[in-house]
Amino acid sequence: MNTKPSELGKLYLIPTTLGATEPLEVLPLTIKRAVEQIDHYIVENEKTARRFIKKITPRKTQGILKLNLLNKFTEAEALPEFLKPCLSGYPVGVLSEAGCPAIADPGALIVKLAHEKGIQVVPLVGPSSIILALMASGLNGQNFAFNGYLPIDSGERKKAIKQLEKKSRELGQTQLFMETPYRNDKLVAELLKTLQGETHLCIAADITLKTEWIRTLRIHQWKGNIPELNKRPAIFAIQA
Repeated sequence: MNTKPSELGKLYLIPTTLGATEPLEVLPLTIKRAVEQIDHYIVENEKTARRFIKKITPRKTQGILKLNLLNKFTEAEALPEFLKPCLSGYPVGVLSEAGCPAIADPGALIVKLAHEKGIQVVPLVGPSSIILALMASGLNGQNFAFNGYLPIDSGERKKAIKQLEKKSRELGQTQLFMETPYRNDKLVAELLKTLQGETHLCIAADITLKTEWIRTLRIHQWKGNIPELNKRPAIFAIQA
């Protein structure tokens, strides 16, 4: 923005697309309006962030953008610097690589710090693969938990799957989790081998994309119905 207001700038949480989709097909105009006004950003990846901003606002000059990287390599000591524009009265936008910032995303760290500094946090509407998968699963949407990534080690992963199934049965709770796309097929094989036959499993892949595929079946019904999931972003949900 060209003018500096006297009050604190706000921290805007700006959702992005979940894949190769035209932004304005899945994002509301509030996203476009916010991006048009904001020049300071906190992003996971500079290249993809610039590409997203250009798609949203083609006329915005890239040279005026000031981007700070927030990813798994970012030191905690660097975070206060990212919020200095807000303290000077300018708005700052947080962009995830895909979906909603701060949900299964390092953006939560900067949001927490913003609250500590008295900066208003403004979450904008956009696609969350976790919520969309739950909506489409037919599983319990009143009581659910997102568990992030399961352990990579086969023995630990099997143990975690059994624990999630037990918790789901005891609490009537849907358990959601995800995996790195290239390990999806291995995870599904482990789920089918470990979970009990009557447990429901939902697989939601490529959400909001043209190749979107979402289905919920009991474990014993999945044989012969498993899609090719390698390299496709997916969310998994179970309910015992």
